[in-house]
Amino acid sequence: MKSGIVYLVGAGPGDNGLISDKALQLLNKADCVVYDYLSSHSFVEKLSCEKIYVGKKGSDHTLPQEKINELIVRKAKEGKKVVRLKGGDPFIFGRGGEEAEELVKAGVKFSIVPGISSFYSAPAYAGIPLTHRDFANSFEVITGHRREDSSDEEINLPEYNEHKTFVFLMGMKNLGFIAKSLVTEKNFPEDMPVGIVSWGTTPEQMVVTGTLKNIEKKADERGIQSPAIIIIGRVVSLREKLRWFDNLPLFGKKIVVTRTRQQASALSSALYSLGAKTVELPTIEIKRKDDLTDLIDAVRNIEKYSWIIFTSQNAVNIFFDVLKENDKDARCMHSLKIAAIGPATAKELEHYFIKPDLIPSKYVAEEIVAEMSKEDINGKSILLPCAAEARQTLKEGLLELGAEVDRIHIYDTVVPENMSEELLAEVSSADMITFTSSSAVKNFSKIANKTDTRIACIGPITADTASGLGYNPDIVASEYTIDGLVQAITEYYTGG
Repeated sequence: MKSGIVYLVGAGPGDNGLISDKALQLLNKADCVVYDYLSSHSFVEKLSCEKIYVGKKGSDHTLPQEKINELIVRKAKEGKKVVRLKGGDPFIFGRGGEEAEELVKAGVKFSIVPGISSFYSAPAYAGIPLTHRDFANSFEVITGHRREDSSDEEINLPEYNEHKTFVFLMGMKNLGFIAKSLVTEKNFPEDMPVGIVSWGTTPEQMVVTGTLKNIEKKADERGIQSPAIIIIGRVVSLREKLRWFDNLPLFGKKIVVTRTRQQASALSSALYSLGAKTVELPTIEIKRKDDLTDLIDAVRNIEKYSWIIFTSQNAVNIFFDVLKENDKDARCMHSLKIAAIGPATAKELEHYFIKPDLIPSKYVAEEIVAEMSKEDINGKSILLPCAAEARQTLKEGLLELGAEVDRIHIYDTVVPENMSEELLAEVSSADMITFTSSSAVKNFSKIANKTDTRIACIGPITADTASGLGYNPDIVASEYTIDGLVQAITEYYTGG
């Protein structure tokens, strides 16, 4: 049997963008991923390999550490590439060193992939620098709890230094003890600033500030819980001046993205970058038609057409797949003109080194018809590869202009299967649901219950579909693109 290997990988502090490229590459190549409570589940849920959750939350352990050690050794000895995914950095209060020792003892190969630690990233997202020339020239990082097998309940408290920042990890359970003991035993002043950052770098981030005298009360009032970082020192006074993350326009908003799994990332990323928590609920699955005889015939006789009109990215990709499958490439289209319904479709064409001759000023079928009326298409043949569910508006408008139209259905937009109750519960508690097509609205109505949640639509056609199904759109983007939708949502929440 081939020898396996274990990669001890840091997932970073929670922000999906703060994981290394190397970590992502290893996750995509892994045979087995063993992951923690604090490692972002979004990195894991899309993987098709074996996934084992071994999270620890306070005293609630899914699997004791010695069993985790045995598990990763066993999986490696099965010849597997194992990624042991740990929140933050595996060697900073993450017991990665202990796991590495067990791998050495078992004769298992291993590699370490460091991660961004929460001890400095969470304060940074709260606007608290650990060092500053006017406040602190050094910092100290301390674990806020003792080993489970320790009989000594005390924590190794630091010595007071007014020019130093002190960071406690895993200390919420002992917050009162830490604050009181620093004052009574280490002569810290009662009015020493303290900041606590819970779920730092994520849209769920909460920050509370106070002093050693009142921080426990303030944390209780705000309901601050683990995981949290405790920062003690004069740098905490910079929080209000330097806070930026929780000032983002969509911070704290939970927004549902209903695009296909393949296309959700663009909208999710844009919303996430503005502080929103995104919930991806794919309401559409693109299913290529089994019988594409008509498209194959059109491709083989491509020279008869004067125009090809693409109304979606999906149509572009399927068309060029069929082109390739029939031993043709883009050169066979040299005599054709090409139209794309909008910039997203045009960008997809660029991947095949095609620049559209026509992109309408408004990204709807009616506008394509209006633009095509300026062209000499009377008696000309036009190829329209599209979804079976697409509106007939474009074909009918082109026929009225005297064109001959081959509308060929090359894919269906179907409802995805196996929606989890957990995901649907996330949707029901969202602040807003986004729709980027009429198909997304129709399929959503089949998946989820009626909702009073705010609705945002990419354009008027999608909004009309939503209204017809009993959803009242709160937002209709004036520019019918992903960027336009994001801008409309941002303006809605900021009053811009």
